[in-house]
Amino acid sequence: MMEELVLDGEGQILGRMATMIVKQLKQGKTIIVVNAEKVVISGELSRVLAGYRLLMGVRTMFNPSRQGIRRPRNPISLVKRTVRGMLPDNPSGNVMYRKLKVYVGVPEQYVERKKVKFPEAHVDRLKGKYVTVGELTRELGWKSEL
Repeated sequence: MMEELVLDGEGQILGRMATMIVKQLKQGKTIIVVNAEKVVISGELSRVLAGYRLLMGVRTMFNPSRQGIRRPRNPISLVKRTVRGMLPDNPSGNVMYRKLKVYVGVPEQYVERKKVKFPEAHVDRLKGKYVTVGELTRELGWKSEL
């Protein structure tokens, strides 16, 4: 049986957590991330939003009449997209990506399971301000069910 790792995203830094997830995926493990809306991005909300919106307005050469790059607007897509960017761009990367599951909150089947956190990715390592993925995605138009 493949090893499943249930990861609690609360208080984890997005980029650092994503690199740790990729390492686990390369070892053949299945990763389940819960509490995706509580993952942290460093920086003030206004600065993070400005960078995000800057990329949303970019137009593409393929179809200049259509708005540009599509950016994820919900916590699940944002976390998955961050991990996907760190995976290899080949069939083995696709297999690893399919072994990643991300949830907002904690689904019933994972409530009793032991959840791990990566100490290297804990929010205490940040010296400055930070914003949660939930706050960022609400500003971008995510309508939360919570």
